[in-house]
Amino acid sequence: MVIQGKTKQKLRILLTTESGENSLGRLIREITERNAHHPSKYLLISKHGKRMTKGMLRLRWDKAREKAQQKAIKEGDPMLAANIGGFQFRDIRPKAASEIVDIGDASLLLGHTRQEITKRVYRRVGVTAKPSK
Repeated sequence: MVIQGKTKQKLRILLTTESGENSLGRLIREITERNAHHPSKYLLISKHGKRMTKGMLRLRWDKAREKAQQKAIKEGDPMLAANIGGFQFRDIRPKAASEIVDIGDASLLLGHTRQEITKRVYRRVGVTAKPSK
């Protein structure tokens, strides 16, 4: 269960599907197992068991982005490297909204009361169409 930041609405996000544990459930389990030796109520903690601050997350984000950029350059894909370099932490919400097929599910996850907000502000890719042949 999470509490939405702006509206304070409670939201339950499923960690399993009919076929078993989903990718979020697996990630949460792995993080929880890794942190088992630290008595902390926080999910994201440092190696010393202290909660991650915004600054700590930002520093790690910047380092991971730089590492991904360097990998793309090394693999000979400068366009991908440029795209990675332009990706910001705040782009995660629109990416999540764009990857979820059902606009209702995307709106619910983002905490929007109206689907129009999700469509207008957060859906950044067009709809997927099948070719004629």
